[in-house]
Amino acid sequence: MDNGYVTQYDKLKFTDDFIFCKILESNPDLCKELLEVILGVKIREVKFVSKQREIRLKSNAKGVRFDVYLEDAENTVFNLEMQTTLKKELPKRSRYYQGMMDMDLIQKGAKYAELKKSYVIFICTADPFHLNVPIYHFENLCMENKDLLLGDEASKVFINSKGVRENISADMKAFLDFLEDREADSHLTKRLQKEVENARQQEEWRHEYMTLEEKYEEYLEEGREIGKEIGKEETVLSFLNKGLITIEAAAEELGITPEELQEKMKLKKNT
Repeated sequence: MDNGYVTQYDKLKFTDDFIFCKILESNPDLCKELLEVILGVKIREVKFVSKQREIRLKSNAKGVRFDVYLEDAENTVFNLEMQTTLKKELPKRSRYYQGMMDMDLIQKGAKYAELKKSYVIFICTADPFHLNVPIYHFENLCMENKDLLLGDEASKVFINSKGVRENISADMKAFLDFLEDREADSHLTKRLQKEVENARQQEEWRHEYMTLEEKYEEYLEEGREIGKEIGKEETVLSFLNKGLITIEAAAEELGITPEELQEKMKLKKNT
């Protein structure tokens, strides 16, 4: 097939959310190795992996969709997120994600004491805190005595691919370089690169990506059209309020009756 979507798919990298999720959800052992490099600890066999798992506590409540949500044999849960744009609300988003993970466990009947050790990990391709640090690791501690940790076993980790390559392992340095589109030269990054190349050959994934991109474009176009209509309405109402056009002319321009326009203006005034 020869279209823009195919060309775009062939250029996708590990840092693309679609490829990131597909590769990790298909390779629990690769998730394990990646976590070991990021956290610098040995992890027993990953026994649960779920790509973009959605947690919604109530049918009408705001839910959260995780990129990769997994659990190891020691009952530690991990949420891995790929973040290629810098957003101001990232710290509060990490707080919300961790809270939703805990609530997911509690609503299953767990007691507070049974809450699992948890990590929310954002893999960022921009520095989220502007300190040039490669790994930001946060835990709750006492402000009056910073040697005293709260001990809630909740950690938030932000990987910064732009960070300085100091005081980190060779494997971590190679991973940061890989995120920056440099040559894969470690066991982990070579595996990741191979999986990226394999993913580009997956026709089922290619079709899924194309379908998602088409839907995304449709939503964007709908948004543009809605924006045009809102902009048009605001302009007409502004002219009307300034006495530049009559209510009849304004109503005709908006395709409604003068009575409907008066009602619309009344509602706007009351909101």
